[in-house]
Amino acid sequence: MSIDPADGPRSVVVPAIDAPSSVACVRSLGKRGIHTIVVSEDDDAAAFRSRYAGETIVVPSPHDDLVAYKDALLALAMRPDVLTILPVREEDVYALARYREEFEPHVEAQWPTREGLERVQDRVQLFDAAERAGVAVPDTRLLDEVDDWDREWIVKGRYTLLADAYVDDYPPEKSRDPPSTQYLNGDKPDVETIRHQNGHTPIVQEFLPTTDEYAFFALYDEGEPVSTFQHRQVRAYNYAGGPSSFRESVSIPELGESGRALLGELDWHGLAMVEFLRNDETGEFELMEINPRLWSSLPFSVRAGADFPYHYWQLARGERDRIDDDYEVGTAGHLLRGELSYLHSVLFDDEELVERPDRREAFAEVIESLREHPRFDYLRLDDPKPFVRDALNTLV
Repeated sequence: MSIDPADGPRSVVVPAIDAPSSVACVRSLGKRGIHTIVVSEDDDAAAFRSRYAGETIVVPSPHDDLVAYKDALLALAMRPDVLTILPVREEDVYALARYREEFEPHVEAQWPTREGLERVQDRVQLFDAAERAGVAVPDTRLLDEVDDWDREWIVKGRYTLLADAYVDDYPPEKSRDPPSTQYLNGDKPDVETIRHQNGHTPIVQEFLPTTDEYAFFALYDEGEPVSTFQHRQVRAYNYAGGPSSFRESVSIPELGESGRALLGELDWHGLAMVEFLRNDETGEFELMEINPRLWSSLPFSVRAGADFPYHYWQLARGERDRIDDDYEVGTAGHLLRGELSYLHSVLFDDEELVERPDRREAFAEVIESLREHPRFDYLRLDDPKPFVRDALNTLV
């Protein structure tokens, strides 16, 4: 479909990051004649190389100056041809929600309010909402509240992004990701050291001995689901977990019920990836977190039929009734560099609390799945340059 320039704003701003989600957005929208304005702080962003990138613009890095990055997005939002902005990382959705009142006069704000976002980026508030919604959660406490260290715990940041709305001594222009998940094997840690490393008081969760990870993906409009998708993570970057490198689409009623119950309790607006672990003993889906923006495995969602970038565009244009909320169950796909990262972890990593897979079996499983399911996040014959650029970026 080609968009008539006279038919209202026809451009979408797409931040380009080092995850496949940006390339998936550019391809989904660009092939339909929708003008993409691709922005990044990196001249070598893979999405800049896509044949479907309408414009490429270098902007300040949100890691260096979040306010300057916001101002760059706002300047683009003020262009009369721009309809909306797609959030692909935590800094994107934070800047858009934190300064929502500045963006609203110019573009369709398809993201949560500042208060709505805080209920998700603050994991304490998120798990409280999950309990109210009747969604299963692992035992979760603030670090200061733990007194039984003989159990197996994991440490996570309380906030999915450290920024001024959450951390008192942060100026508006500063932001950073919290440290990676830390595994505790039953010995009392140095609490003050952990608090200092995190830059705030993090949360502690009981360790669930399973790698059976699932996700419920959705686009919501003022508390109502518009488009949904589910997948099971078969492998991740690391054998202990992390972003997915190989996944398959599923349709599990209980998973959908949990995801909808939580997002309904939050009166959600915008995009969301709700992550769960399936408890081996109870069979329940226990909440891990919500990513309130597009997710790194987005190319697979699109390939399975859940075209969230296009659905986002349709919703922004007031065409909710034209959105096709359907997808193909039983398909599977890979991120090739994620698979290499997984195999590297099997060879060299030694993760506490998680047993290392048999090396020979791990390699055989990866090779067999590549043969059976030749679907890839970056690699596309009709648009090969993003794959080449991402490979070069990974090697440098």
